[in-house]
Amino acid sequence: MALSKIQTTTGTATPAELGRTLVHEHVLVGYPGWELDARAPKFKRADAMLRAVDQMHELQSHGVSTFLDPCPMDLGRDPVFLAELSQKSGMRIICTTGMYFEAEGNTFTFRHLPVEEVTAIYVQEIEQGIGDTGIKAGAIKMATGADTVSDYERKLVIAAARAAKITGVPLISHTQNATCGHAQIDLVTGEGVPACQLLVGHSDGTPDFEYQKSLAERDAYVGFDRFGISLFQPDEVRVANIMKMRAAGHLERVLVSHDSIMCWLGRPLPYAPSFEAMLEMLPDWRSTHIFRKIVPQLRAQGMTEQEIEIILVDNPRRWFSAGLAS
Repeated sequence: MALSKIQTTTGTATPAELGRTLVHEHVLVGYPGWELDARAPKFKRADAMLRAVDQMHELQSHGVSTFLDPCPMDLGRDPVFLAELSQKSGMRIICTTGMYFEAEGNTFTFRHLPVEEVTAIYVQEIEQGIGDTGIKAGAIKMATGADTVSDYERKLVIAAARAAKITGVPLISHTQNATCGHAQIDLVTGEGVPACQLLVGHSDGTPDFEYQKSLAERDAYVGFDRFGISLFQPDEVRVANIMKMRAAGHLERVLVSHDSIMCWLGRPLPYAPSFEAMLEMLPDWRSTHIFRKIVPQLRAQGMTEQEIEIILVDNPRRWFSAGLAS
């Protein structure tokens, strides 16, 4: 039976309580096997918590009250850390169930599980909690690789869709190189889940506005969620295409974020030898970048304050509401 409220790491919330929401940010991330790297910097939990609390307070100064961390279970997800961070910072934090795409995930166990078992695992983490923590996932992460959906990924996307249909939580995806968005929509809607329950993530990884518009035309939410990562796409292109979405009447399908990471577990391979080196490469890759630099650019191009709040408040609320029981 579908839930009637949103699950957070410290309780529940109604869609109306979300307020300004960042839909794709990370507190901790570690690639599979990070804990085996004897030469990697040691993870210092207390230092990481202090850094994360400071960054949450900075976000709150920009009016953000809800933070979705869609870390899949195989990339270092730590719901206990997130719950403690929420309690210490006052930020509402939502975590997810779900797995990463085949090329970069931890695939052995889930490769051998039937789709029914994977579905049951996702539902259990939403309805009963993750492990013995009692912390419940509030959304489902799904992911596909570049250009084609593998059999492994297809199984996990189907399981995610079935679990979303049962529980009513939203689906948030990873797409590699802004590909396979339509395949994700096909698989999700094929399981009876409306496209408006799906956020097709990283759709800003291409300059192709027609691709982004085509996702919105199918009623999915379109993730412009890697602001600040200039390696993948200049922010100027992202801003220009959001303005095109506005002109085409699809502003209500735009969701924004950075895919930022506050603390790395291990080394952030393959992009840089250390987290500090990565931050030097990407000086704008911070969870506050949208508020410091992107919102002023949108205003300068004619976007109104009401339209900015549609993106930051109304659209996340509608996305989370799509599958909830009334």
